[in-house]
Amino acid sequence: MEILKHVLDFFIHLDKHLFLVVQDYGVWSYLILFLIIFCETGLVITPFLPGDSLLFVTGAITATKALDLGTVLGLLCIAAILGDTVNYWIGHILGPKIFSEKYRRFLKPEYLARTQSFFEKYGGKAIILARFFPIIRTFAPFLAGVGKMSYKRFLLYNVIGAFLWIFLFVLAGYFFGNIAFVKKNFTLVIFGIIFVSLLPGVWEYYKHKKPTPSP
Repeated sequence: MEILKHVLDFFIHLDKHLFLVVQDYGVWSYLILFLIIFCETGLVITPFLPGDSLLFVTGAITATKALDLGTVLGLLCIAAILGDTVNYWIGHILGPKIFSEKYRRFLKPEYLARTQSFFEKYGGKAIILARFFPIIRTFAPFLAGVGKMSYKRFLLYNVIGAFLWIFLFVLAGYFFGNIAFVKKNFTLVIFGIIFVSLLPGVWEYYKHKKPTPSP
């Protein structure tokens, strides 16, 4: 319960926490951000880490000159690409073992089923589109590896998706994160980003649960 409380507090006050991290750790902040994005995209057991909201807040802090924009964009793109790459090879090499009962409590069947459906619907483009869907973002490269998708094809979509995702959210924070209204309502903005990010998943869940009308 205490852990959940700390996680919730981190999300609610993400702007303050991240700003303090940058203040306290200086250049090491780049490594911390790199590791969070890498783990959020590269490890199937950490889909709960902040993604879109973290990038937005990072962009807003970068606009204050506390961080260098070029360095942030470059490092986080590399983190996102490497994360998906590691996730792909984990699925490619260890997929059958990871799906054993021993790891079921970490890999929830509903998450995997949702991602599989998403992947089947969009094919290779799912690697790009998945960047903008929490949870699916973490599982899509893993399932691409399990499904033995060609690595060259996967890498192309991986790089395109990483650049689009990182640039879109970091630059959105950079240009809009310090507007007076946004700063005054920063917590609401962060919750708004999280809410909008979850909407596609909620809609997919609703469609699957909606009873099929009788002929």
